[in-house]
Amino acid sequence: MYTSFFGLNEKPFSITPDPRYLYMSERHAEALAHLIYGVRESGGFIQLTGEVGTGKTTLVRSLLQQLPEFADVAVVLNSQLSRVEFLGAICEELHVELPEQRNSIKALTDVLNSFLLHNHSRGRRTILIVDEAQNLRPEVLEQVRLLTNLETAKQKLLQIILIGQPELREQLARNDMRQLAQRITGRYHLEPLSSDETSAYIDHRLKVAGAIGPIFTPAAKRMLFRHSGGVPRMINVIADRALLGGYTGETQQITPQLVREAVREVYDEPPAGFNWRRPWWAHPGGLLGAGIAGVLIVLASGFAGMQWLRANRAEESVAVAIAPSPAAAPVAEVQSRPAITSNHEVPPVPLGPLLDDSAGRTGTDVAFGELFRLWNVDLHSDSRRPCVQAEERGLHCLYQRGTLEQVRTLGRPVILTLRDTDSNPHQVVLTGIGDRTATLNIKGAEYRVDSQELARFWFGEYLLLWRPQTGAVNAFLPGMRDPGVRWLRDSLAVVQGSPVEPADSELYDDNLASRVRDYQRDRQLPVDGIAGLATQAAINTEVSSGDMPRLAQTD
Repeated sequence: MYTSFFGLNEKPFSITPDPRYLYMSERHAEALAHLIYGVRESGGFIQLTGEVGTGKTTLVRSLLQQLPEFADVAVVLNSQLSRVEFLGAICEELHVELPEQRNSIKALTDVLNSFLLHNHSRGRRTILIVDEAQNLRPEVLEQVRLLTNLETAKQKLLQIILIGQPELREQLARNDMRQLAQRITGRYHLEPLSSDETSAYIDHRLKVAGAIGPIFTPAAKRMLFRHSGGVPRMINVIADRALLGGYTGETQQITPQLVREAVREVYDEPPAGFNWRRPWWAHPGGLLGAGIAGVLIVLASGFAGMQWLRANRAEESVAVAIAPSPAAAPVAEVQSRPAITSNHEVPPVPLGPLLDDSAGRTGTDVAFGELFRLWNVDLHSDSRRPCVQAEERGLHCLYQRGTLEQVRTLGRPVILTLRDTDSNPHQVVLTGIGDRTATLNIKGAEYRVDSQELARFWFGEYLLLWRPQTGAVNAFLPGMRDPGVRWLRDSLAVVQGSPVEPADSELYDDNLASRVRDYQRDRQLPVDGIAGLATQAAINTEVSSGDMPRLAQTD
């Protein structure tokens, strides 16, 4: 209903689990990496817990997308089963032919054991994922333990992952469950989203849905965090209602007032005039565990949300010809792909007056048009968004928040969002950067400005285009296996001057993670050992040929 009003391709806050919307915090990236590692290394039990709505199911779906081809998976979603029904469900998931004595636990166990041995002999791994495991009856949990007895002399034949609410931890902590608890090799609990993570989570989902500008004000995000307790499902429900309220009121900016009204509807709060309070489950003393939130993730791309101008698209699309003042005379007219040279004899243009005189020339569409032109790509003024058009030409948009030094490391022209003295946003293209000066492209004309002054008008948001050299565009995490990992190994070998052994491996092992951290440290990128999109784009710049535009060095 409201998607076209806000310029979105789809509803960003649906509560249906969708791995595309997965947002990774450090804890969740670690949990997913360990889940993948546990599956690949055939460890025994893995336990993943979290409160209702924290994204456990979405995390598991992301895990399923990254499992190796040699794995067979049985997913049991209905945990309200008897022992016979439980074993039968596993056999059906694995396409194991049921025995004639279908109500016999021994017969079901025998055919399952036979299947597991046959799978093991073929070099395949078998994984059982049990969702809502806190609802398993004690006798079924005992049957789960007995399944771990199916093993060879060297390893378990069945990898088991239990997914559940915090009650699962309480069950396994009981004395009569100690034999099962002792076999758990990994335990992970999804922690709550912080206020900053909630803000980044909101921006991430909006960006995936196609937003190119800020929709929720910072104050609205903070209020949404307070009333959601950081639980992603509640963030989604409240944010969705707030967007509907904005659509109904014909306002494209979601304010704290709209969030309050959404909270009233979601929690059936009394009308205005009553004292506002946080939801009972968001209070530390009410139910601390229920404030625990999962993060729904990115492939660990480092996205923190990019705030783009959305105010008046009609004004942005109009090409208003404004003659620059003498103090803002253009250095050079841009042709196809300009070569920027430093000219210290010409003083830098004062940035404040330049932005004030550039109204109508610093809209999103104009900036995208200039950035595309640097890539020798035409931007069509149709209903398709620029980043969609970029993907049709093998390019990819990367939204980031960082420093000018990090922008320099990425080495590509970028769109910056600057704020003038009246806090009005301006989109400009940065084509050159140095220690003292930078070069900005504003509707085809280039201006040399002071780098320190640029930093004062810029709050860290930028967008760049890059051409990935791998198939799918996704982050590479330690423990995962992907054909793109070979490109990462080969590229780091070129950049760092030594092979990343084993050179032909598609596994993201500890050695590769260490080399990635070294690269990130040397380039002043966030050091996490994860080859996110920003890290890949930086490496891409260093190993790519000269047929792509680069960020010029002005000093």
